[in-house]
Amino acid sequence: MSSQNIYILGIESSCDDTAASVLHNGKILSNEIATQKIHEEYGGVVPELASRAHQQNIVPVIHQAIEKAGIKKEDLSAIAFTRGPGLMGSLLVGTSFAKSMAMALEIPLIEVNHMQAHLLAHFIEEDGFEKPTFPFLGMTISGGHTQIVKVNDYFKMEVIGETLDDAVGEAFDKCGKMLELPYPAGPIIDKYAKEGNPKAFQFPKPNVKDLDFSFSGLKTSMLYFLQRETEKNPNFIEENLIDICASFQYTIVNIILSKLKKAVKQTHINRVAIGGGVSANSGIREALQKTEKNLGWKTYIPKFEYTTDNAAMIAIVGHYKYLNQDFTDTSVSAKSRYRF
Repeated sequence: MSSQNIYILGIESSCDDTAASVLHNGKILSNEIATQKIHEEYGGVVPELASRAHQQNIVPVIHQAIEKAGIKKEDLSAIAFTRGPGLMGSLLVGTSFAKSMAMALEIPLIEVNHMQAHLLAHFIEEDGFEKPTFPFLGMTISGGHTQIVKVNDYFKMEVIGETLDDAVGEAFDKCGKMLELPYPAGPIIDKYAKEGNPKAFQFPKPNVKDLDFSFSGLKTSMLYFLQRETEKNPNFIEENLIDICASFQYTIVNIILSKLKKAVKQTHINRVAIGGGVSANSGIREALQKTEKNLGWKTYIPKFEYTTDNAAMIAIVGHYKYLNQDFTDTSVSAKSRYRF
């Protein structure tokens, strides 16, 4: 097949979003997402409910993506899907569907690591967005992961730092729960943080060696802080909500930035790209942009729609794997823990 006519269908189902995207030679023709609202009432993702919702959403979402792309399913060159990491029940839905569809259409199947895809989302053809040059440092920050990755090539990546406990997104959501904010709390904390004083309250920064992270101590200190203050004043949270959010976010941004500075110093690579749901956070984006000016870094911040889980990032990895003829056997199974 001519390199001018590569159509990749990407399928993403690692957590609670069912997504499908069609790329033509690296350019997006469609990027559809069905978000599951049901988890909001439980204050977090319920795996069993997530897999059921994927089963309901996957056919209409894929149909919509192909229709919106203006192609027929017979035009597809290959199907790329998220093999892992993620929730097993959710991954099984996407994996099984991708395998069946690839077999039915007699086209190649391509497995994708979800965390690699967050970093390679920067390579989607998008006007006004520059692609990183290799090597660069990738920072994946999401509800389930916090990693610093040395990216030498599309598929030569090395994790050089990661969280030892909670991920950044998890810390946002758990602290949001303490503040009685709805799930997911990250975007709400970010919104309030813009209005508050980031230095109103001080939270301890964990002392973790090398380039690793820990957020469980910050979560515990927030719990004790709120217990202490609400004993003195039962309306403390209500009266100080925006300042608490601003101070909490300021602490997290500082933790992330200090580790990135250390990574740049250690690797002598000053090109930094972020990815994952928490990379939508305005505090992190602004801090990176300031660092670009002050320290001469080159920073790459993805388009907002490619920060959260989406299938365009799965499809772009599929595109590069297709060029390498790196295909997957149909006996493949989903992997909830999937390191690269």
